[in-house]
Amino acid sequence: MATTYEGSHQQYGVIAERNLMMPMRDGVRLATDLYFPASDGVRAEGQFPVILERTPYSKDAPRQVTKGKYFARRGYVCVIQDVRGRFESEGEFYAFAKEAPDGYDTVEWLGTQAWSTGKVGTMGDSYAGSDQSALATLNPPHLCTMIVAVGASNYYHSSMRQNGTLEQRFLIYAFRMASTSREANADPALKAAITRAFTEDIPGLVNQFPLREGATVLSRLPSYERWAIDVLTYGEYSDYWKQRGYAIDEYYEEHADVPTLYWGGWYDSYARNTTASYTKLSKMKQSPQYLLMGPWTHGQYEVTFAGDIDFGSDAHFNYLDTKLMWFDHYLKGLNTQVVDWDPVRFFTMGTGDGKRTILGSPGLNADYPGLINHGGYWRSAPDWPLPESQFVPHYLHGDGSLSREMPVGGPNPASQYTFDPKNPVPTIGGGISAAESVMRAGAFDQRGRPDFFGCDDNLPLNQRSDVLSFQTTVLESDVEVTGPIEMHLWASSSAVDTDFTAKLIDVYPPSNDDPEGLAINITDSIIRARYRNGFEQPEFMTPGEPYEFVFQLSPTSNVFQLGHRIRLDISSSNWPRFDVNPNTGGTLGLERRYELAHQTVYHDADCASHIMLPVQKG
Repeated sequence: MATTYEGSHQQYGVIAERNLMMPMRDGVRLATDLYFPASDGVRAEGQFPVILERTPYSKDAPRQVTKGKYFARRGYVCVIQDVRGRFESEGEFYAFAKEAPDGYDTVEWLGTQAWSTGKVGTMGDSYAGSDQSALATLNPPHLCTMIVAVGASNYYHSSMRQNGTLEQRFLIYAFRMASTSREANADPALKAAITRAFTEDIPGLVNQFPLREGATVLSRLPSYERWAIDVLTYGEYSDYWKQRGYAIDEYYEEHADVPTLYWGGWYDSYARNTTASYTKLSKMKQSPQYLLMGPWTHGQYEVTFAGDIDFGSDAHFNYLDTKLMWFDHYLKGLNTQVVDWDPVRFFTMGTGDGKRTILGSPGLNADYPGLINHGGYWRSAPDWPLPESQFVPHYLHGDGSLSREMPVGGPNPASQYTFDPKNPVPTIGGGISAAESVMRAGAFDQRGRPDFFGCDDNLPLNQRSDVLSFQTTVLESDVEVTGPIEMHLWASSSAVDTDFTAKLIDVYPPSNDDPEGLAINITDSIIRARYRNGFEQPEFMTPGEPYEFVFQLSPTSNVFQLGHRIRLDISSSNWPRFDVNPNTGGTLGLERRYELAHQTVYHDADCASHIMLPVQKG
């Protein structure tokens, strides 16, 4: 017998209470909008469950007003709050620092009001995803469920920093946030200056990173500048990074045990964070934990493409309706489709025919012709990583091949290149967010193009002398790679400190649409050599001595089809996504000198560089 589903429907009007100044434990008041169900123009009688979103991007933004009205009409009190120091809220803004206690105080205030059932759920994306996880580490009694979309598990390990390198999007983010700061909104001249810096000057500023204190318009906003400089200069995993707002995973034992949906995208900057949160907390907590991963860039759940590639109409996801199903079940006890969900639901990319989209193509993005039909489909699983995963090493060889055969004795010379920090490899796509002025997220053919920052020509990136490519033979059958990916790179350098990058690429064969074929980025990562043995204490290298560098790439799910190749590109920069290592061993964020680094990558029987791919049976 088919399941009979229940769900809330529109049965109320809406009354909004604007700018309620909610007191926090230290006396600071946070501006809060409350959307109440209404009947005949007055607040509806009775008690209702509460849905909370805390945002640094203005509670008055149209998308927030839409959410508030959407849930109120369906029998919830929906609450949107400006975080501390932003827009109408009091206090000083310093990103993530106070989100745990402020979030706790807000949840508890909402759970004890006369119009509340005492059940509070939280939602939000990006910053508003992370601040939920931060407040959950304090385990507020009235917190009943969460939807954490593209939020952090640890900002040091896989967000603001990536294996010790700095994601420069956060320096760009500081300017973006400053342009909408409370101070800028109150001073038209200041706002004009900051907006100009963010919209016009950022490309030039990126060329001059790292930031110097007092050298930019950020100096007129001390808390914003201090945050940017702190993120830049705190290179080690210190107490600074271990505070609740940044290192949520350090407090998982204290974390609320409530049903939680972790929601992310393969081309989102928080892909590692999202899967890590699910993987760890699903083992530690009794409440249901769910993982949802789509083919999206940052927050683009209702878009069917990422960069140059299209996934078909099935990639579209109804954002608000999915949240409603979740809250209806966990806040109202209704029998929604959530009861039939498997713990893990994800989109496997790469099953399309590779043809370019023609305007009006059925099932593809008719509004954006010229995209590559990469395709894909939704599927479910009982856990992540998939229980049937086979983690298969793919070895690098001296002839440029990538294979499952381990190198054996005999001639197998190392590969070498020179890394010039003044001429870094440009960023072409990837899991990027909040950096649209200089970087574009998603999947792109890995060749230079004039609309990408730092590109000087139209040549494939692996034509550069500082990029090593290793690829399989033409695949004789489909190979599905789904899960976490780990790089084991044996390398040495003439420098005492340097970086190494790894990028996994789906190589398309030549076609009528693309006579030279395509090289589509699937996932990537980077490691800073001084942190190869741990992130709390740097260890410099001995020049010329081989070391093994082990680091995680972002997880993915992609089918490398018959006739394609799997390629791995190794280099030492991916700029401006990551800060460029000057190779000197100087103080991070302050060093102004640059040195060439002569790099050696080993692939012999004793130093067998390889990438561990989670290959699925079939």
